Amino acid sequence: MSWELSKVPLPKEHKAAVCIWDDLDVTTTEAILGAAGDRDEIQRQLIEIYDLADNKQNKRSAILLDLYYFTIQFALERGFSKEQTSSFFSIVKKTHEVCIETPFGNLEQCFNYFKELVLCHAVKRPPWSISLFNPEEVKAVTEYVVNTYFRHFKLYKYAFTPVVRLDLAINYVGLPDTPEPEEGDFEVSS
Repeated sequence: MSWELSKVPLPKEHKAAVCIWDDLDVTTTEAILGAAGDRDEIQRQLIEIYDLADNKQNKRSAILLDLYYFTIQFALERGFSKEQTSSFFSIVKKTHEVCIETPFGNLEQCFNYFKELVLCHAVKRPPWSISLFNPEEVKAVTEYVVNTYFRHFKLYKYAFTPVVRLDLAINYVGLPDTPEPEEGDFEVSS
């Protein structure tokens, strides 16, 4: 499969915004928090919401299910409210989406976007940001995402971005084209 440069998505700048209830609505978040301690039930809900039913055959779906489940698990362990859980989940999901939007290296861009998303949920400046996480929670969220997601950034990148193949042909101006060698043209000396 040959790609043209115009078909390969280039990294884009993303503007962080408050993302409470973006990916997990109130009822879904309440149902997930109500299933605390029941891994199978939480995973079942995530499979249903994000259409990950093929997680046994599709590695990408399995990886996403793990990412989403352990994000919820962290929120449960930290005792996050439903608003905090929904926002934290959206922060991780949006960071991942920025990571995989291009096959090019965009670690710094992704990390900056993550920091801006966290900041949007840690400082009270309506309508641009809300004070949802206190400084201790910001530190915990940042450490968790750095130690789980960004530590394995290249693995996520490898698993989720399409392979780009480069076909390179060089033509020198002023030199005749070199004919393709035929099978019998080379002799092997022993």
